[in-house]
Amino acid sequence: MAPEQLASVKEVAEICGVGRRTAARYVDRDDFPDPMGTLGVGRVWRRRDVERWAARMLPLPTGRPPKTD
Repeated sequence: MAPEQLASVKEVAEICGVGRRTAARYVDRDDFPDPMGTLGVGRVWRRRDVERWAARMLPLPTGRPPKTD
């Protein structure tokens, strides 16, 4: 598999439009795709699996009340 088809937590953050801390929480969710394996950068996922998850699941409900002006 070519490296550009894999996503580390950094790429997960970019795909999901969130910071790395939030992406790190996403990848620990039970409904997040299983990683393909571990490289020097840490766990990696198939990019297409992350994109499908993001399209289906985001935005996640925050549990916060909506902002008012």
